[in-house]
Amino acid sequence: MAYVVLTSENFEEEVIKSDKPVLVDFWATWCGPCRMIAPIVEQIAEENTDIKVCKVDVDDQPELTSSFGIQSIPTLIVFKNGEITNKAVGARSKEAILEMLK
Repeated sequence: MAYVVLTSENFEEEVIKSDKPVLVDFWATWCGPCRMIAPIVEQIAEENTDIKVCKVDVDDQPELTSSFGIQSIPTLIVFKNGEITNKAVGARSKEAILEMLK
């Protein structure tokens, strides 16, 4: 598995303190668009060693999900140096997701 599963417990260490840009995918197993982009997100994680890719299951992590005001999924958030630099709601192409990371 090339991505990190985030929880409230490991979020700060994995995202805020990361020395790499971090792509966080807020998703759920029952979400069709989430399942559509899952292989793309996983492919990005495997192909790009200069970024960290993390996933948050919104059903398993309601506190973490609400702390970012997530109301629709999939939601992708890019963090750089612990700060949010980009955010997108809804399914995206691989190219659009990679563009978010620039």
